[in-house]
Amino acid sequence: MSISPITCSAVQVLPTAVEAVVGQHVREYKVTSEQIRDQETDELLTPRNAALVVIDFQPVQVSSIASMDRQLLVNNVVGLAKIGRAYGLPIVHSTVNVETGLNKPPIPQLRQVLDGLPTYDRTSINAWEDREFVEAVKATGRRKLIMAALWTEACLTFPTLDALREGYEVYPVVDAVGGTSLTAHEAALRRVEQAGARPITWTQLLCELQRDWSRQETRDQFMKLFIETGGTAGLQFTNDLDQR
Repeated sequence: MSISPITCSAVQVLPTAVEAVVGQHVREYKVTSEQIRDQETDELLTPRNAALVVIDFQPVQVSSIASMDRQLLVNNVVGLAKIGRAYGLPIVHSTVNVETGLNKPPIPQLRQVLDGLPTYDRTSINAWEDREFVEAVKATGRRKLIMAALWTEACLTFPTLDALREGYEVYPVVDAVGGTSLTAHEAALRRVEQAGARPITWTQLLCELQRDWSRQETRDQFMKLFIETGGTAGLQFTNDLDQR
């Protein structure tokens, strides 16, 4: 009996995955017995049924985070933005109070990744109370919203609750958001979960969008994002590549 190299765990397929991206030749994979699901109607997240929403990753907000290491937070949200761009997700990017002069533009690491995309500046704490922002979300045509915002207890919670009430599915990226305290962060996540939000991590998102090693158009980016963003899988992939 042959064993397919395709599996739900990225770590389990490490040797085969590395072989797929190293050198000049890409090995051929057998396709799973199931047909690839329709990416628009799939219950899971796909590049064609989801949009990414990024809110208020500005210097003041980042520097006030106390629920996780701030450098790790920056690393994760930048990785999240790279995932969005690699898989062609519509991205809605919003800031608060830049045009009024009361706040600064987004952190440079994020600006670099999102360069060329529009930014919707607003004065409302709740982005869902800003007409241009909501119109931009609706214009994506996607009902699954992957969301990261600072702080968890305010700029993530409020638009999440409003979007849920309007029938959207919201997926807060829990390791790419933060609060002014661990208590505030955790209480906010409990509140949105009770309202129907579906927590996700950047690693889970990346695997969910890729889903199958036979999707060659994004397979190399999949490996690169793991290596660049880190985590235990990224460390292992890096070590394995270094040994070849």
